[in-house]
Amino acid sequence: MNSSGILVDAFERIHEAVHAAVEGLPPEDLNARLDDDANSIAWLVWHLTRVQDDHIADAAGTEQLWFAEEWASRFELPLEEGSTGYGHSSTQAGSVKAGSADLLLGYFDSVHERTLAFVRDLDGRSLDRVVDDAWSPPVTLGVRLVSVVADDLQHAGQAAFVRGALERR
Repeated sequence: MNSSGILVDAFERIHEAVHAAVEGLPPEDLNARLDDDANSIAWLVWHLTRVQDDHIADAAGTEQLWFAEEWASRFELPLEEGSTGYGHSSTQAGSVKAGSADLLLGYFDSVHERTLAFVRDLDGRSLDRVVDDAWSPPVTLGVRLVSVVADDLQHAGQAAFVRGALERR
């Protein structure tokens, strides 16, 4: 398996985990918080999708789907339009609501498809391209993509945990 094949497999695993955590849930479960400071399934999946959308669009030199496909207006969140959830306070995280599982998964699936289209064309040399020189050492595309995979899997696992806790109530 080559590097693009590994990345496709990793992003497909995220897809499976997100769908398992979200499918079939009503809005009250998607938006439920286990305590006043806990993140909801809606926030976790929205955030992992926003970060993936932001990072893939930046790496590919394209517009984020959040804007290009007008997901920002569909979600109608009381946040700055470009917010990704990074650094959100508990209050900001609590303001992220999903009206339905279909809305949340629609945005995720759109970003997922764009991500797969992007990573399928990558080779080892392209993964060495520096995408952020504000760090020491500079961040390469390969490092950025691994970071997205790690963050997405962590948040998808947290969403699965919240779903399990809600189902045990």
